[in-house]
Amino acid sequence: MSKTLLIFGYGYTSRALGERLSAQGWEVIGTTRNGRDGTLRWPGTDMSDALARATHLLISIAPSADGDPVLSALGDKIAAKTFDWVGYLSTTGVYGDHNGGWVDEATPLTPSTPRGRHRVAAEAGWRALGLPLHIFRLAGIYGPGRGPFAKVRAGTARRIIKPGQVFSRIHVDDIAQVLAASIARPGPGAVYNVCDDLAAPPEDVLGFAATLLGQPLPPKEDYATAEMSAMARSFYAESKRVQNDRIKEDLGVVLRYPTYQDGLRALLAAEI
Repeated sequence: MSKTLLIFGYGYTSRALGERLSAQGWEVIGTTRNGRDGTLRWPGTDMSDALARATHLLISIAPSADGDPVLSALGDKIAAKTFDWVGYLSTTGVYGDHNGGWVDEATPLTPSTPRGRHRVAAEAGWRALGLPLHIFRLAGIYGPGRGPFAKVRAGTARRIIKPGQVFSRIHVDDIAQVLAASIARPGPGAVYNVCDDLAAPPEDVLGFAATLLGQPLPPKEDYATAEMSAMARSFYAESKRVQNDRIKEDLGVVLRYPTYQDGLRALLAAEI
């Protein structure tokens, strides 16, 4: 039987999965706002045919204060359809701030940012449809074309110092690996934290990138006085270490890049 994955929001992260499954013979239908590169323009396209063909569904569009756009526009149609697997890409921001402490999938959801609160509401909305839903809470995403090297090379990188601050991260290829493993081993209702094994201060990551490039360490700036956009500052509002045992134990995932050092070394080697 042919398999078709419909992806709402065919962007950086979901494209990694789409390309992986396409290589395995899947039909992959993706949507973007502009409908470029073979995707459907959505909103703006009647999705009835794509939904009818889809055996699997992935939601990779962020909600806003107005709610989840896919849920709002197509929730009833999606609920009426039978899928083998449905995935929703959420964020570890749903856990809020834990002062550098550990969180796992059972940790209460106490988001401290508007983005986190929007995600909690969206997760609940998708659960309410009664689909074979799998929720993936992603840590900070990096990968080809999305890493610290460009800023270090340009001399614009800054090591923002906020004592006790740690983030968890995940390479985009490992996200695709986790999603593919879940599709191969469905567990409706499951929630997975998707992150690597080493939460670390952001200044350590920049410093390591500079060392790999043979560049001087970027200058330090105190978080309290550093000039930053509201968006950038919001990422420092929460500090936590995210537990990832479930993707390993339930899905059999072996991370390709278990630490940011592994991931950055591989990114730099791929440039050469």
